[in-house]
Parts: sequence; structure tokens; C-alpha cells
Amino acid sequence: MFIQTESTPNPATLKFLPGQSVLEAGTADFPTAETAEKSPLARRLFSIDGVTGIFFGTDFITVTKRDGLEWDHLKPALLGAIMEHYQSGEPVMGGAAQATAHAEHDGPDGEIVGQIKELLDTRVRPAVAQDGGDITFHGFERGVVYLHMQGACAGCPSSTLTLKMGIENLLRHYIPEVTEVRPVAV
Repeated sequence: MFIQTESTPNPATLKFLPGQSVLEAGTADFPTAETAEKSPLARRLFSIDGVTGIFFGTDFITVTKRDGLEWDHLKPALLGAIMEHYQSGEPVMGGAAQATAHAEHDGPDGEIVGQIKELLDTRVRPAVAQDGGDITFHGFERGVVYLHMQGACAGCPSSTLTLKMGIENLLRHYIPEVTEVRPVAV
């Protein structure tokens, strides 16, 4: 098994590509070790000292480390843990995996919200996945779109710039009712 790694825009997060499926569909976010109970792979990775977050995509794993640690010291242990997991035959997720999805929106702006979600799914999420993360719709109120960033995007120094200059400009261009984009923490 050959596992490739890629840097992400977030210097605290590294993307691992195991060369096989991680999740069948969607994403899974484990911002703390306590949230990893449903995933044998996430539990295994959190057992490595210095790991502060795990995120799964369909074909990648992103790992976030504690400040002050060097990837040169952490990366071999992570590669070993990922390889051991896949060789063990254990599933990545125990039970039914829950895909990360956009929040539901009930209200008079249903058509606008549908357009926002469509643009996020077709234009934004694929690009964000390339960087080892995901972004989901969390709400729309009075022209403001609320988005939740996960994986490499959560806590990334350039995430504010991505939201404001990239996503906000895209949404405002196609949907005049959108005036601003703001991040939310869940």
C-alpha cells in the first residue's frame, strides 16, 4: 500500500491519499477525539500524540496537528496507523456513516437557498475538497449566507479570504440577494 501526502493551505493540516476509498459518499468530521467513537480509523489516528482533528472525504484523510509539532516527527506515525488500519480489514466507520450535508432551510427564501446550495455543490465544494476540506450551508438570513468549514478549511489562515473574496463574490455574482458570507462554528 502506497499512501501519498499533500500539503494543504492550512499549515497545521496534512492530506493523506491512501489510494482506495475512505468513505463511499459524503464526508465525516472529527474535530476532537471524543467525536471519533463511530470510526475505528479516527480513533486510531487520535491515539497518536499531537493529533487534534481528523476529516474524511471519499478518497482522502486530513489530519490536523497541535501547534509546535513538526510534520517530520508526526507523519511516519500517521502513515503507519493508516496502513495498519487498512491491513486490519476494519471498516473506516462503524455502523452507518453519516454524510455531511447542508442544513435544511424552511422559509420564504427557499428558491434562493436552493440556488446557493447548487452553487456550493457544483463550484465550491469540489475545490475545497481538493484542499482537504468541506464546506456546508448552515443558513440564510437577510442576505447573509452562513457556512460551516470543515477539515483543512477549519482554522486555516486563508479561510477568511476564501470565504470573503472567493465564495462571497461567487454567490453575489450569481445571486443578487446575497450580500455577505459568514463562517459559523458548529
